[in-house]
Amino acid sequence: MAIWTFRTMDIKTIQRISATEMNQVNKLITEQLSSDVALINQLGFYIINSGGKRIRPLITVLAAKALGIHDQNTTKLAAIIEFIHTATLLHDDVVDDSDLRRGKKTANAVFGSAASVLVGDFLYTRSFQMMTQLRNLKVMDILSSATNIIAEGEVLQLMNCNDPDTTEKKYMDIIYFKTAKLFEAATQLVAVLGEQSEEIETALLNYGKYLGTAFQLTDDVMDYNSDASEMGKNTGDDLAEGKPTLPLLYAIQHGNKKQATLIKEAIKKGNGMDHFDEIMQALHDTNALEYAKKRALEEADKAIKALVIIPDSEYKQALISLAHIAADRKS
Repeated sequence: MAIWTFRTMDIKTIQRISATEMNQVNKLITEQLSSDVALINQLGFYIINSGGKRIRPLITVLAAKALGIHDQNTTKLAAIIEFIHTATLLHDDVVDDSDLRRGKKTANAVFGSAASVLVGDFLYTRSFQMMTQLRNLKVMDILSSATNIIAEGEVLQLMNCNDPDTTEKKYMDIIYFKTAKLFEAATQLVAVLGEQSEEIETALLNYGKYLGTAFQLTDDVMDYNSDASEMGKNTGDDLAEGKPTLPLLYAIQHGNKKQATLIKEAIKKGNGMDHFDEIMQALHDTNALEYAKKRALEEADKAIKALVIIPDSEYKQALISLAHIAADRKS
């Protein structure tokens, strides 16, 4: 019996081994974006083709390949997941008044906020049209619940904006709702469509959940230690918006009184960029970025452990590698 030897893959290798399936997903996305309304085509194609790595549909494809299944339904699921994600991006950028994403001007900066919101609505509704074509009530239940929870997460984040008294637990709940939930659905539903055992379904659910959490925690760190060319958005965006992310919450708890007061006031007033150097020094003094990075690595490790039940293959290896990448990426 052959013994499978694992080796870490980089993102280019992962993309190469999934290229055929991802090309099918991209083709379907393009087909489903088509509308008789010209602005929907223009804005939709602008955001869909803005250079993202398509991590969420990618893990759907890889999970399916790891289970030895890939058909039109999993292709459709991957496209649905990307449409839901893209809709959230359009709405997020309007709420946050962001002008840069993935190194390009945001759709709202180019087309205006009203158009971005409405095309985001189009993508949500198109995703639900596609869901009905899968003719699977459990898939509908999971995806509709996930979409609702994502919306709740966005509202919770809005409520916690400018609130320096947000707890670490509350923040972890928010990132589960707004980010990890869609990762979770992206992998769990592969098992549902493939009629896999409850154990396999739970394993893939946990993989997606922990991967998504690691991904978001790393985003928190990158907001302070990457520049716009690496990150694809402006450095310090979260700070400028008064978002109490994990590094800031940790620094408040572990910094001296002056540092804690400074960060709290910056979150309350949304003027953190006026004190960026001092806040960066506080993050350095308290090892806040290292703490958030450690938490991301812990989540990535949990994602990898969840896959133990999945048969060994290069696709499982790719899923494991993505967990490492999520916790250690620079862009």
